[in-house]
Amino acid sequence: MIRPYKPTDKESLLKIFSFNTPKYFDKNEINDFEEYLEQKAETYLTIEVDHNIVGGTGYYINENDKSGRITWIFFDPNYSGKGLGKQSVEHCLKILSKDKRVEKFIVRTSQLAYRFFEKFEYSINRIEKNYWGEGLDLYEMEKSNK
Repeated sequence: MIRPYKPTDKESLLKIFSFNTPKYFDKNEINDFEEYLEQKAETYLTIEVDHNIVGGTGYYINENDKSGRITWIFFDPNYSGKGLGKQSVEHCLKILSKDKRVEKFIVRTSQLAYRFFEKFEYSINRIEKNYWGEGLDLYEMEKSNK
């Protein structure tokens, strides 16, 4: 089930985030994630399976470049490969595509996850080595909101 984030989800999400560190996220990114939850909680979604929190994802609109962005997508590794990421991205794209301000979709990910976004027809715009942390490169990807 995909539902709106509630402040009571934070502790579970931080624990799941830690399971994905340092493989997918640099340890320093936890503060950025907490800041996102404080500032944009209304655009974060919690993913549950059998009433247990197993991950989350966020989305927001950047009016400066007219983009809809998916951010902070991660899951408990025990739920990897079960289609939850696909469902989450599709859910966010559906929300963002309805907003007339959104002309394109952008995602900022790493070399470990960019192929996942290629399945949604995102294309690489730029790559920056060690952007997120040592060994975690930025892959900025984009697709049109047709």
